[in-house]
Amino acid sequence: MNSQILHSLTPARLECIRNIEDKVEKTVLPLLKPVEKCWQPSDYLPDPKDADFLDKVRELRKRTSNVPDDYIVVFVGDMITEEALPTYMAMVNTLDGIRDETGASPTAWARWTRAWVAEENRHGDLMNKYMYLTGRVNMRSVEVTTQNLISSGMDPKTENNPYLGFTYTSFQERATKISHGNTARQALEYGDEVLAKICGTIASDESRHEIAYQRIIDALFEIDPEGAMIAYGDMMRKQIVMPAHLMNDNEHENLNGGRNLFADFSAVADRTGTYTAHDYADVMDHLNARWRVSERKVSGEAAELQDFVMKLPNRFRKLTERSKARRTKTKPVKAQFSWIFNHAIQV
Repeated sequence: MNSQILHSLTPARLECIRNIEDKVEKTVLPLLKPVEKCWQPSDYLPDPKDADFLDKVRELRKRTSNVPDDYIVVFVGDMITEEALPTYMAMVNTLDGIRDETGASPTAWARWTRAWVAEENRHGDLMNKYMYLTGRVNMRSVEVTTQNLISSGMDPKTENNPYLGFTYTSFQERATKISHGNTARQALEYGDEVLAKICGTIASDESRHEIAYQRIIDALFEIDPEGAMIAYGDMMRKQIVMPAHLMNDNEHENLNGGRNLFADFSAVADRTGTYTAHDYADVMDHLNARWRVSERKVSGEAAELQDFVMKLPNRFRKLTERSKARRTKTKPVKAQFSWIFNHAIQV
């Protein structure tokens, strides 16, 4: 499989995973909200049974008319990422020692995964319906992109290993929270208070989910600090790939001389300050502090990776600044996005 290691979890570390299931029961599952206390997408959308439904849609469209194309592109990219949820459930269920063996397993691991996916499912649903009502988005192009992304899957390089897998989700959930938090702030600046509330509400969910996954790694650091350190260092050395890195709308390359859709979406997210390379470094700093990486007493490979991850955020920032300095010397480039009816924006 592309020279990848497929099952790197050792028997001793599989036992560690089994030993922390009780902590998952006591410290992770309580972060879930009962369904009756959860928001639902319809809470934020015009109700089609209301007599003034069409007036509310016109009001929604008026609010979003001042939102720039750059914002719409980033929002849609985030939305497509959320809608590829089947891929993420499949990824978690590849992890040795925690997968849902029956589809309805009563283990704490399986119950968490199903309930996490159920909470996350509302995000893409709400974002999609809101964008549909705005009239600003080519929904068929978006739907093609989403279908392609789910079909393509993702390759986070987690080796069916829950140490690696939960390091990945610890990072990714925080990154997602940051992105949605920034789209909330920007929507408010552009005058759409409802859209801002939607993004902020989704960011709040991601914050709970981030804490859940980080608590799993907390537990692994307590019982197996060397294994947890090696996993964390390994994922940072590989670099965290974003879940939608294989997105494809079947049009972007042809419209833009072979340019990559995900790379251009990411460039717009960075330029607009929605999710930047500095945010990536900040997430590393957060995890270093959260897991008390500098304080851990480890040896050998774990000690080498401990030193690596402590120095990495600042190294990453320096590389980012050099890259930005180079870009300032080049002519700005625009790309057409099929999601916004082939309008061209700077990438």
